Amino acid sequence: MKLCVTATAGDLNAQVDPRFGRCQYFVIVDSETMAFEAMANEAIAAPGGAGIQAAQTMVNNGVAVVISGNIGPNAFQVLSTAGVKIATGAYGTVQEATEMYKSGKLGETIASTVDAHAGMGLYMQQPMPSQQPQAPQAPITPRAKEEEIEQLSNMANRLENDLEEVKKRIEELKRG
Repeated sequence: MKLCVTATAGDLNAQVDPRFGRCQYFVIVDSETMAFEAMANEAIAAPGGAGIQAAQTMVNNGVAVVISGNIGPNAFQVLSTAGVKIATGAYGTVQEATEMYKSGKLGETIASTVDAHAGMGLYMQQPMPSQQPQAPQAPITPRAKEEEIEQLSNMANRLENDLEEVKKRIEELKRG
């Protein structure tokens, strides 16, 4: 099975990047053989829609599971619609995160874990080798039906707003 782990560099010993859409690298790992390929995230410096672009790249690469620290609502929507499983709360190295997923220590995420554009402004910061991994952020788990309805309604509103921004930008680019 093809797993994608967000990473700060392109190998199994790289630290997990806690961001999905603006991670530095995607390390795509064969869960059975641990063979991997790394690809730089071309969406890292996108002015908007980085999560959507990154998610589409993973779908196009046939990834079955995305493993990251967090996932935003737009990327979550694209990945989940395409049937890609999402596991958040990952930390440590790519290899450790892969092993955590394989052993069931990282469960599937049922909703985004951060707001849209949460990774903006962070993509320029490079982690220092001496930095310790941060504790994983727990996925958002609805406690009640009403809370889940509110979360999903908020997500739908954010997606509608983001779609309108993308459409406006497309029109600007066509005109100019």
